[in-house]
Amino acid sequence: MQESTGTEMDGLLGMDPNEGMAAPDASVEVRNAQFQNLEASNGLEGERDKKLDLLMDLTLPVAIELGRTNMLIRDVLDLQRGSVVEFEKLASEPVDVLINGKKMAEGEVVVIEKHFGIRITNLVEASERVRGLGR
Repeated sequence: MQESTGTEMDGLLGMDPNEGMAAPDASVEVRNAQFQNLEASNGLEGERDKKLDLLMDLTLPVAIELGRTNMLIRDVLDLQRGSVVEFEKLASEPVDVLINGKKMAEGEVVVIEKHFGIRITNLVEASERVRGLGR
């Protein structure tokens, strides 16, 4: 197969190769693009802070996941008082801190007086946390 130049192709298509092309014009002024400074305070920061303040009062569900497992329906139906369900996680592994159903951190279980608590030992990367909230 023989390669054709652009002008040969234009001729075959019935087009004038110079059509639509502007002749060089010395009067055209070319300038660098100028953009607004994003860090400059133009009143939008205060508005953004007000919107963020509204979000600060929202309540999100927080859950601690000790572990997971899969069970056959017959085994679930056989559960009774005193049954033990074994999880895939080891006792020494950290528990997952889920916020709004998404993993945001890991921690270790602590007891404070008569209540359980979680000491955060590891946070999920900030970009992953933000991405996780949108889902």
